[in-house]
Amino acid sequence: MREIISFNTKWAFSKEATAVPQQMPEKWYWVNLPHTWNAIDGQDGGNDLYRGTAYYANILKKSELPAADLYYLEFRGANASADVYVNGKKLASHDGGYSTWRVNMTEALTGEENLVVVAVDNGVNDRVYPQNADFTFYGGLYRNVNIIAVSESHFDLDYYGGPGIKVTPEITGKDAKVEVEVFLTNAKAGQKLVYTVKDKDGKTLAEKTVSAEETKAVIDIPAVHLWNGRKDPYLYTAEVVLVEGEDALDNVSARFGCRTYQIDPERGFILNGEEYPLRGVSRHQDRWGIGNALLPEHHEEDMELICEMGATTIRLAHYQHDQYFYDLCDEKGLVIWAEIPYISSHMPTGRENTISQMKELVVQNYNHPSIVVWGLSNEITMTGASTPDLLENHNILNDMVHEMDKTRLTTMAVVSMCDIHDPYIQIPDTISYNHYFGWYGGDTSMNGPWLDNFHKEFPNIPIGMSEYGCEALNWHTSDPQQGDYTEEYQAYYHEELIKQLFSRKYLWATHVWNMFDFGADARNEGGENGQNHKGLVTFDRKYKKDSFYAYKAWLSDEPFVHICGKRYIDRVEDTTKVTVYSNLPEVELFVNGKSLGKLKAEDHFFYFQVPNAGESTLVAVAGECRDESHIRKVDTFNEEYRLKEKGAVLNWFDITAPEGYYSLNDKLSDIMKSEEGKQFFMSMLSRMMGSMGGDKKDGNPANAAMANPKMFEMLGSFTVIRMMNLMGAAGPSLTKEQMLAINEQLNKIKRVD
Repeated sequence: MREIISFNTKWAFSKEATAVPQQMPEKWYWVNLPHTWNAIDGQDGGNDLYRGTAYYANILKKSELPAADLYYLEFRGANASADVYVNGKKLASHDGGYSTWRVNMTEALTGEENLVVVAVDNGVNDRVYPQNADFTFYGGLYRNVNIIAVSESHFDLDYYGGPGIKVTPEITGKDAKVEVEVFLTNAKAGQKLVYTVKDKDGKTLAEKTVSAEETKAVIDIPAVHLWNGRKDPYLYTAEVVLVEGEDALDNVSARFGCRTYQIDPERGFILNGEEYPLRGVSRHQDRWGIGNALLPEHHEEDMELICEMGATTIRLAHYQHDQYFYDLCDEKGLVIWAEIPYISSHMPTGRENTISQMKELVVQNYNHPSIVVWGLSNEITMTGASTPDLLENHNILNDMVHEMDKTRLTTMAVVSMCDIHDPYIQIPDTISYNHYFGWYGGDTSMNGPWLDNFHKEFPNIPIGMSEYGCEALNWHTSDPQQGDYTEEYQAYYHEELIKQLFSRKYLWATHVWNMFDFGADARNEGGENGQNHKGLVTFDRKYKKDSFYAYKAWLSDEPFVHICGKRYIDRVEDTTKVTVYSNLPEVELFVNGKSLGKLKAEDHFFYFQVPNAGESTLVAVAGECRDESHIRKVDTFNEEYRLKEKGAVLNWFDITAPEGYYSLNDKLSDIMKSEEGKQFFMSMLSRMMGSMGGDKKDGNPANAAMANPKMFEMLGSFTVIRMMNLMGAAGPSLTKEQMLAINEQLNKIKRVD
């Protein structure tokens, strides 16, 4: 029988080595796996993470291996490309940093001690995705490495990292027919296969013994117990054993769920014949100080937080995630969008890599009942409209996925500026858009009407929201404004988006960007460099932002009440607004023991006007639930609550604004009404982009404005000062003197109303 041996301990590691060692290095660093070399420089905001080749080396002792005919090395994730050497002989290369792959090393094991070296490369190239995206490309052997010992006759280990077993349930009335297919290597005459299906408790429901030539078996499950999302994620297990005489040579197993689903352009997602709204989040796989080298307990904590919020779906962005997390999704009943890192900009020389990564994604994850759509790409037209080569690439992927998996649908995440008439929109079965109206330009009210317009023009295309969100750190205000990075604006933004999105039944899925803050080393904004702060939970998972509870109020059945603004204690106003979230129908708020009355709210958001004098203890009561917070009256605003922008710091009184003339505080849309203002703005933007390298595209909407007229329209609500700060986050920031000089020039341009 096969045995799986962990090969994670005491690897020698070096970023300085320039060649594959021929013997075990003595002066390298010692590391245990999982490991990434970018856990620090991929999160510090210096845009200085090491991207290149690094080496891992270990000694494999033959005497410590179980007796077997064949030995495979299994890599669960090596980002992004890797070459494997055993005793100096190169055995394999692999491109793609997020999937499982294996190497048969049997013939290369020549003695007792065998030197295994893996050269891992996350460097820049034009053929392996991703190369351009708003997240850190952590390098390393960041998931488990195993040794698999098997007999000569075994279930396949070579085909795109697959499990060697494929389970396809079909529901017929109250029963199910389950087709179990296996893939054999070196099968011999006289060998047999024993197929078994077990229920959730391990009880055998059916067993069938056939010749090893019969690699497919259909097993009936009467009165099938359906996998029913968060309500009842019931799982069966299919096991197959390869037998020769009385000996069991190899075995494989897979858990599976029996369910039906459809995506209707009017009714949204339908699970097992019932409407089942998909409202949830996207997730990246990294953590503060750890990078992407996650342990099982990290995945478990992420899942607990997502379930606490009440989500029914997760978009696992922007690559294949750990098999352990897919297993958790099956167990918890989350409906999953799985995708490959075909992202941001199309590379004509990267087509084969999109194909191989998609094959790995589908083959390795086919048995997971949680997965309902395969994602073809994300924001792939960031730098412009689709091209013939891009269209052909997408058609190839779409057709290939449908041929490999006839049970699931395809989808894409489309960048906001992409014209809805672009032909690539028509390729997949469903579509979702990444919209940031209310953060990257526009305002929150634009989201719902935009979706209504798409739905009206294309009533037969299921439409969803694959990304929406805004950034929040530990900044606070009683007057939240777009672009201020306060927790209060993020809460306001999500309140508005919840109302618009959750009331539109036709949306097949909505996914907040993002569940957690994540590493993006090129980012320098919001006051904490190296991160994207759009998460509902902080990077370290220690703090749930107020917006987390806004979703919990709408999605969770667990009774609770939450007072917003717990980190916003010092307040200057005599009467201050206090927001309370709850999934209960009525909330009463007490201030220093005195009731301000009870409020009812159908939208789960309760707004109280609270007298602010001295120090006050606030207690919110909803049913049996209570929550407490504190506020304090102060005479002047606490500057610890205000973001100090990178580089120049301008106070409100620094920015002169003569009546009838423009200033840094004016919106771009207003300045563009003036021909002189338009010319000035275009000239300024061109100079700033030139200082950043001309045509650099890094996912920041400000950088794409010159290349895409639709982006211009979206950026209209930005003030000049916010545009400069955003662009400074991606490149050299302006000094206070430079910004004031720009303000002085704007002060000379007459306002056009």
